[in-house]
Amino acid sequence: MLRLLCPNRSEAVIYDIEPYDLQRENIVGMIVDLDNTIIPWSSLNVPDATMRWIRKLKAAGIQVCLLSNNCGPRVQKIAKILQVPFVSKARKPMIKGFRQAVQMMDLLPQQVAVVGDQIYTDILGGNRIGCYTIWVSPLSTKEFMGTKITRRLERLTVLLLRHKGLFP
Repeated sequence: MLRLLCPNRSEAVIYDIEPYDLQRENIVGMIVDLDNTIIPWSSLNVPDATMRWIRKLKAAGIQVCLLSNNCGPRVQKIAKILQVPFVSKARKPMIKGFRQAVQMMDLLPQQVAVVGDQIYTDILGGNRIGCYTIWVSPLSTKEFMGTKITRRLERLTVLLLRHKGLFP
């Protein structure tokens, strides 16, 4: 079970993820979490740095699909700005949304990276279907109350994984 909570890689922010690093891992698609991964929680504004990063991925031939537990209209608006497909109401870490995102890109799970700021949703779900997973620090401390509670468990999980030498 602990291995399912362990990302393949961790980075401070999404902008540290370079397309050539993904290509070395044979990654040609990326499932990206929305809140506190590419935009601050509950925001409708896409930072310029996020726009540049998405364009850089696309220019390198890496497909991008948003995957969010949020409702459709907000996710759809952000996806339209970024010009990428999306899956909303994903119910992460359930695997249905992850599978749907992989299918939308017409790829196999092993060709796809999942990037997100939460171990118990993004990383667990991505690992469950066999994707390459990348954990990033959240962009903001502002977040859903349930997430704030989960963050405490997440910190303990990371400590345990590091103690066992499993965390990258």
